[in-house]
Amino acid sequence: MAKKISKRLRSLNEKIDAAKSYDVDSAVSTLKGLASTKFDETVEIALRLGVDPRHADQMIRGAVVLPHGTGRTVKVAVFAKGIKADEAREAGADIVGDEDLAEEIKNGNTNFDMVIATPDMMALVGKVGRILGPKGLMPNPKTGTVTLDVAKAVSNAKSGQVNFRVDKKGNIHAPIGKASFETQKIKENMLEFVRAINRLKPASAKGRYIKNSSISLTMSPAVRIDSQELLEIK
Repeated sequence: MAKKISKRLRSLNEKIDAAKSYDVDSAVSTLKGLASTKFDETVEIALRLGVDPRHADQMIRGAVVLPHGTGRTVKVAVFAKGIKADEAREAGADIVGDEDLAEEIKNGNTNFDMVIATPDMMALVGKVGRILGPKGLMPNPKTGTVTLDVAKAVSNAKSGQVNFRVDKKGNIHAPIGKASFETQKIKENMLEFVRAINRLKPASAKGRYIKNSSISLTMSPAVRIDSQELLEIK
């Protein structure tokens, strides 16, 4: 089995010029040609930023709604009560609750992809923060997941919102579509994502902001992108 996988990857590597940084159009077209599995692979973008996340003002974090979605069905849990809970349900939230939802999480039920909360629920959410935090599920105002407008937050989550956060080494990874998407849709999703990253460039960041960039499929090698082109996306 290992030999078969190695042969497949070797074949895919032959379709890429590893020494080349592709322009956006060529990168997406090349990536589309690497789809080689029986399932619909996820398209992921990876960026290395010239920031130092140890400084609070250089912690790049946010959210963006991709114009063509991610191709995933997103399960949303909402901490809310009263009218806000009703609004969340009407908007399509999969799980809505307050103390009962917190208890479910404590019992190990985290079968959802995003958590949204109204501000008054954050003290309660904090009690399960040790469970949600490591899973990347903790609501945060910067990603629009702590809000009074729960209907909009649920709608954004269901229609393709991607939350992102730079890691300790300045890297950001995010899904931007599926291999089955049309080339133009992958490109438009990627441009919208990069546009969101560029808007968050901290004034204190020194040197080149986007140092390296690439896109890949779940089971493919990465295709390098011309970072200068991405820096010019506004």
